[in-house]
Amino acid sequence: LPMLSQLNSPQREAVKYLDGPLLVLAGAGSGKTRVITHKIAYLIQECGYAPANIAAITFTNKAAREMGERVGKLLVGKNGRGLTVTTFHSLGLHILRQEAAHIGYKPKFSILDSADSLHILSEILKTTDKGELRGTQQRISLWKNALLGPDAAWHAAQDELEQRTARVYRSYQDTLHAYQAMDFDDLIRLSVNLFESAPEVLEKWRNKLRYLLIDEYQDTNICQYRLVKAISGVGGTFTAVGDDDQAIYGWRGASADNMRGLSDDFSRLHVVKLEQNYRSTIRILRLANSLIAHNPKLFEKKLWSDLGLGDPIHVLAARDEEHEAETVVMRLLAHKFEHGTRFADYAILYRGNHQARVFEQFLRNERI
Repeated sequence: LPMLSQLNSPQREAVKYLDGPLLVLAGAGSGKTRVITHKIAYLIQECGYAPANIAAITFTNKAAREMGERVGKLLVGKNGRGLTVTTFHSLGLHILRQEAAHIGYKPKFSILDSADSLHILSEILKTTDKGELRGTQQRISLWKNALLGPDAAWHAAQDELEQRTARVYRSYQDTLHAYQAMDFDDLIRLSVNLFESAPEVLEKWRNKLRYLLIDEYQDTNICQYRLVKAISGVGGTFTAVGDDDQAIYGWRGASADNMRGLSDDFSRLHVVKLEQNYRSTIRILRLANSLIAHNPKLFEKKLWSDLGLGDPIHVLAARDEEHEAETVVMRLLAHKFEHGTRFADYAILYRGNHQARVFEQFLRNERI
């Protein structure tokens, strides 16, 4: 297949593997999106899947748009109409709009954003204290993402404060239902509840969505995992692409346990590792590998590259943040003078916005 000739051999294996559930461990810069887009095209062009029977699930609308465009370019002369490339929340919304009657909602229910939900909580708690409201909102969100309803949350509460919050959760949920409204977390949670309690509805959606591809799998929470598990069934008709070393959403209920869950729930899980990195030189990967080696991990992997050794990496120790900013600015000026470059050729990366101020100050002093 000419389409697969641009892939390296693990990428090709991941695209062609259809004998059961597949986890693609995709290190940084290893071409994971390419695997997902090529697999969609392969399913349609070579395996006779109808686009309407395939769903690719991403974490952001932006990623969904980009993926849709890339698949469109691969499906030359073939129509991809009916293909679902969407986020978890949009998929949940799509399911619930069609099945609203089963959960006591009208199909035209409304969706509350974060500000709406804070407003309702503020009326229940009779407070405008931002910190208290956000804390309550986050606690309810974590419960929902762990698939706990108000009663279960009350039973799981560790202390009096959590019990109080669980009672607020109950009033909040009752208010939402009275308004015929849902918040973002409900879109996935209620879909899972529906599928786990109404086998005939689940059967209908299994027949519609016959193959799932999940991007950024390491960022899924319990709720999202159960949705994938329900739709893909015991046969596990899915490809999950993720990297436990890039999991950054623990605070949002995302859980690396979902990677462990895959191997526990699907004894036939096949794992393909993408370890060739197309973005960085050997020195950068060597450094990254030595740092990543300290992470607790389920699957071992070592990133490698054929982009050459690359420039040495310099680590500078500074006395304090002023000294750091001054050193960076002086090195930048010296480098620019020596190589006749433009300021636009340089970038300073920092970890949090609070660190920008001192750099801005020294750059301004030097009229940069």
